[in-house]
Amino acid sequence: MDKLHYQIQDSVCTIHLDDGKVNAMNLVFFEELHAALDQAEKFRCRAVVIDGREGVFSAGLDLKYMPTLEPAERARFSQTFARAILRLYTLPIPSVAAIAGHAIAGGAILAFACDCRYAIDGHYLIQLNEIKNRMALPNWMSLIASTVAAPATLTQLALHARAYRPREAFAAQLLTGLAGDGNELNELLQQCCRDFFEFDPASYATTKRWMRNGAAEQALSHLKDVQATLM
Repeated sequence: MDKLHYQIQDSVCTIHLDDGKVNAMNLVFFEELHAALDQAEKFRCRAVVIDGREGVFSAGLDLKYMPTLEPAERARFSQTFARAILRLYTLPIPSVAAIAGHAIAGGAILAFACDCRYAIDGHYLIQLNEIKNRMALPNWMSLIASTVAAPATLTQLALHARAYRPREAFAAQLLTGLAGDGNELNELLQQCCRDFFEFDPASYATTKRWMRNGAAEQALSHLKDVQATLM
């Protein structure tokens, strides 16, 4: 795989984002993410862990790739982006993001789509910066952010494009836990997975489906309606 690598060990599927740069998201990224999640479901993993390179989790969509697309292609790409992240958001397997670097725009949403988020304290940023880039935040992204952020925080995060340092994100409850270094982060991840293992997989999957699938499908339908007016 070019954009990410995955391995399955002890019923945990670890998806490592590493394109050697900033883990920018394009069609290849989403194809590989789907392939990794397919394997996690095929082998009935009890947890999925997504991590990135040191210094960068993901900088979001590939901004060099986007301008090369015609309007219809851009609309289809937006659908691909939404479907991939919403699949993670509704994944019947417990998921956790391990953040050790910048999580910007689509990278932040990727982390927010996981059930838990742990980060190493540092000087990097966690931010939804779409508004600052003259882009409206799609309904489906707002949905995911709203399940993580309290109403007042959601305004700062999504509408005002506030950039959070990890410690600030933890204080705002955007993160489940904060580690001082890589070793502590690994310990937190291992404990999180052990906690996941205590859940009955079928009960977890059903409850998550009841909580999220309807809203996710509605948000995706809204995206289709908006894009239909642009094509």
